[in-house]
Amino acid sequence: MFIGYARVSTLDQDLALQMDALQQAGCEKIFDDKASGADSKRSGLEQAISHLRSGDSLIVWKLDRLGRSVKGLVDLVTELEADGVQFRSITDGIDTSTGPGRFFFHVMAAMAQMERELIIERTGAGLAAAKARGRLGGRRPKMTESKIAAAKKLLRAGTAPKDVADNLGVSVPTLYRWIPAAAQISAL
Repeated sequence: MFIGYARVSTLDQDLALQMDALQQAGCEKIFDDKASGADSKRSGLEQAISHLRSGDSLIVWKLDRLGRSVKGLVDLVTELEADGVQFRSITDGIDTSTGPGRFFFHVMAAMAQMERELIIERTGAGLAAAKARGRLGGRRPKMTESKIAAAKKLLRAGTAPKDVADNLGVSVPTLYRWIPAAAQISAL
């Protein structure tokens, strides 16, 4: 029996391309997840594996749909092989029912890991370069110097913190983060 597994990383991504390819490959059952490949708990993958029996094949559209790390991929395929289950990746041309397929799987898994590490390295270098130019990541703070001054003025005048927060378009916890409650009494 051919069991298919499809995965996308985010809820807004579509599984249709993978599902179509798995159906064309002859998968009798297809399981899916909408979760990161780094997540250890993927119910769709767990269900797919639970349905596999000796002589079956687990089929994925692309190698990276199964996992992100070489170790994780190799461990999973090794477990499958120990249970008499083969693995096939449609777009990568990997089929572990053959010697060359097993070899190619290990080479492709190593290449996928290297690509992931290069992406991480490039991202880190880009963030470091931006930081050196004075750019910081993340959202801009909701509270500006003028909003802090206005908040202090309103609080001094006796305006309720909830009303001040609403007026400035921030939450009360944000207001207190920028103007701590203790500072309101003594410094205002």
